[in-house]
Amino acid sequence: MTDSDLLRYSRHIFLPEMDMEGQQKLLDSRVLIIGLGGLGSPVLQYLAASGVGHLYLVDHDVVELSNVQRQICHGTKDVGKTKVESAIEEVMRINSTIFVEGFEQKADAELLQKLLPTIDLVVDCSDNFDIRYLINDACLEHKTPWVSGAAVALQGQIICFDPRLADQPCYRCLYPLAGDEQVNCSTSGILAPVVGIIGTLQALEVIKIITGIGKPILGRLQTFDALEGQWRSWGLNKDAGCLSCGK
Repeated sequence: MTDSDLLRYSRHIFLPEMDMEGQQKLLDSRVLIIGLGGLGSPVLQYLAASGVGHLYLVDHDVVELSNVQRQICHGTKDVGKTKVESAIEEVMRINSTIFVEGFEQKADAELLQKLLPTIDLVVDCSDNFDIRYLINDACLEHKTPWVSGAAVALQGQIICFDPRLADQPCYRCLYPLAGDEQVNCSTSGILAPVVGIIGTLQALEVIKIITGIGKPILGRLQTFDALEGQWRSWGLNKDAGCLSCGK
């Protein structure tokens, strides 16, 4: 680390759980963020500020005025830009010392196969089951940990998966089949801070997994009810009959 790095990340380094070693792990890490909307915004902002050294961003969409109510890495002036372009500008505004690369496309099996061999962790900030199943299968194949978040209306949820651990469940253990109707913010609405809460917690879990501090949310689905201000934790076991990770 340079003298500038030591100053920039000093509040991390002061933490005995992190210290220099933990910060260096962040600087050396490669994180893939899929989806640059309401969840992806706080994820990329906090990971960039925290010094994750290499960020790879994937999104096929363009910034619309209805996005800026909650997708806080994009502003009114970014309407019409691709979300990747706007997000890269935001990363550089926050921390120009890190590496960032964008992919203006949907996350598909081909892209995941191309990127995952060099990726340390994937953050799922998408909004549909199909992409999550692709992420799940690719991460199982490459033994890559990933953090999944979702939020709609007044509800949110988060869970982490680590295929490096043989006893851990996968996403298909949680959701064996996708629902016929996929609920999303476009049809159901979303209270803006809800995605901020879930996205910020996703960023925290990324840092914990990369640095090895604390206890990540593995094998537990945590759900958040914004109206009641309540969290619930649901234990999840590995499904021996799972089509993705079962024997």
